[in-house]
Amino acid sequence: MRPGPRNLITDVPGLRVGNAADAALKSGVTVVTADAPLTASVSVMGGAPGTRETDLLAPDKTVEAVHALVLSGGSAFGLAAADGVVQALRTEGRGFAVGPARVPIVPAAILFDLLNGGAKDWTESPYPALGARAYAAAAAEFALGTAGAGAGALTGMLKGGLGSASLVLETGATVGALVAANPVGAVTTPGQRHFWAAPYEIGGEFGGLGPDPAAGLGRTLESRKHTAFAAQGNTTIAVVATDAALTKADAQRMATAAQDGIARAVVPAHTPNDGDLVFGVATGASPLEAPETERLMIGHAAALCLSRAIARAVYHATPEPGDLLPCWQDGTAAG
Repeated sequence: MRPGPRNLITDVPGLRVGNAADAALKSGVTVVTADAPLTASVSVMGGAPGTRETDLLAPDKTVEAVHALVLSGGSAFGLAAADGVVQALRTEGRGFAVGPARVPIVPAAILFDLLNGGAKDWTESPYPALGARAYAAAAAEFALGTAGAGAGALTGMLKGGLGSASLVLETGATVGALVAANPVGAVTTPGQRHFWAAPYEIGGEFGGLGPDPAAGLGRTLESRKHTAFAAQGNTTIAVVATDAALTKADAQRMATAAQDGIARAVVPAHTPNDGDLVFGVATGASPLEAPETERLMIGHAAALCLSRAIARAVYHATPEPGDLLPCWQDGTAAG
């Protein structure tokens, strides 16, 4: 397996990603979409999720495909970002057919960034407009780090952000991950230079420092965030995608397997204070030649991509006025 040409989830042909953020608000929205509906499901393993329309993603539910997915900051307020995306899709005449009506299907997940130092004194929710802007910006190229749904993200010890990574399998299928990393746990080992995801790094994509040589790690909770100001305000939300022809049940299994990527990149993960959620989507463009083996490898690749995407989110985060935590890139993390 090797990374795709962009090392982004949009290496999966047909996918587009758009970001919108408000620097004063320290929050934002990221939208994943495509020209054709996407087979989709979801896995939730955190104790405090915030979601919209995720029940219909269960394999036994009627709707088979979605028109967009939304990752947003803003806690419960951020779920309104999907309203802006739904309106944009409706304007385009896209949606699930119910007789002559068309209903856009836009599941969403949120992270908590209400206590990150941004201006939260708005009276009218900014999230529907941010959602519409993110949808309008959807393209093959998009920014990482302090962008979109990761604009106000904080990890246990450092600024979080938006990350992405991809892999092309030997079969030719592509797998990619997109994540807004805002966990209570740490993405780096004590000292904040080495990433927990280091064993899975490819080509120095998040600094090339390699694994931490220390032993006995992980026995204490490394989280400035938990102890200082936002013990309840966390969550890692992600999308993993492939061009393989997966069923809805397959997409759910891919999303479940990808949760291992969170556990390998964040310590601790899946806590009562996180809403860790992974959407799994498939475009269906690439038929499965050996389904049993390929499904296994797609899930494995999704976990690898998600671990790398989480580290890349923190690696690409940039400092801004009013930040409560340092950035990995500014060189002060260890202090």
